[in-house]
Amino acid sequence: PELGFQREIHNIENAPFRTKFERDLAQFHGTSGIGCISDYEAQPILVRSHHGTFAITTIGKINNANEIVEDIIGRGTHFFEMQNGEVNPTELVAAIDGIRYAQEVVDGSLSMLVLTPRGIYAARDKLGRTPVVLGQKEDGYCASFESFAYLNLGYHDLRELGPGEVVVFDADHVQTLVAPGKK
Repeated sequence: PELGFQREIHNIENAPFRTKFERDLAQFHGTSGIGCISDYEAQPILVRSHHGTFAITTIGKINNANEIVEDIIGRGTHFFEMQNGEVNPTELVAAIDGIRYAQEVVDGSLSMLVLTPRGIYAARDKLGRTPVVLGQKEDGYCASFESFAYLNLGYHDLRELGPGEVVVFDADHVQTLVAPGKK
């Protein structure tokens, strides 16, 4: 049966990361996933849009978030506010139509992973401030915002994405969609 996307969110402030998710992992099914440890907002988030259903996680700093929020709200969309009254930056990025466009309109730094039925899209910010590293092992590929995150899972470093580079990958291959910039 089609399971679709599954999601689990935990607060890891007072306990080791692994103990929070160990029981959940046995219930997850599938061949792809993304995750993020964030002290600020719940992510990844699941989105259903005209592009289909996808999950997204981001890292970076969006200096012009208020302007982007106002622009998108002006077109008839709404956002959920977090407890501090701000919009979840990952939700904001998910509302921007397209990875390349998001990289262009964000003033600051924006790297992301997007899980789709086609594969996982990995995109590094346009000036290469926040890393995205690809890993590989015999039966698959992975991407991470930190290269050491996948070493205990048997992956080895494949390569770091360049500034603004976008790739899509699955267990069998990595395809570059946007070549790295020179800045």
